[in-house]
Amino acid sequence: MRPPFADRRDAGRKLARALAHLAGRPDLLVLALPRGGVPVAYEVAQSLGAELDLILVRKLGTPGQPELAMGAIASGGIEILNPRVVQGLGIPDAVIRRVAEAEYAELKRREAAYRGGRPPPRIEGRTVILVDDGLATGSTMMAAVEAVRSHNPAHLLVAVPVAPPDTVQRLREKVDEVVVLETPMNFAAVGQWYLDFSQTGDEEVQQLLQAAWGSSQKA
Repeated sequence: MRPPFADRRDAGRKLARALAHLAGRPDLLVLALPRGGVPVAYEVAQSLGAELDLILVRKLGTPGQPELAMGAIASGGIEILNPRVVQGLGIPDAVIRRVAEAEYAELKRREAAYRGGRPPPRIEGRTVILVDDGLATGSTMMAAVEAVRSHNPAHLLVAVPVAPPDTVQRLREKVDEVVVLETPMNFAAVGQWYLDFSQTGDEEVQQLLQAAWGSSQKA
């Protein structure tokens, strides 16, 4: 069966249609989870006439199984652990700290590379949409939610093209609204729902951000 999304930009355009009720709101802020979430969020922000920015989050991959998240970190020192994975695999604290330190270093590198000294957006009192290209365990998105919540948004949404039902349910308990286009029961990986799921590089992230920030300055 053909995947429902051609690529991330296509997924973003389809996601924007599901968020059309928010179009034109002056307080609207779309925050992308780099890197794969940026092309999706760019299309959402362009369609809704919203400001686009980033929320820097890094998954804490399990040693030997880097795709399996034992937790995640976000800007501002936010750290979320998945107790089912940590306890189930008996991962010691020292290993968690070593992985977390490496991911904090990468988070800082991306902050410098993507923002280039640009100040972070104002979140307090605004309607914020967190966007990624899809969720599996949801650990990175949960860390993003905690980071944004600490800045007191008026309304917080999570919007993604695809996620398994159990992850969606956990998120509904943490945010005001969740918008997901596909919630397959036979979920294995985010990439299986895309025809083209090639890696999003730093250069593409920078180009899309500059395009969004340039257009907002002209407006």
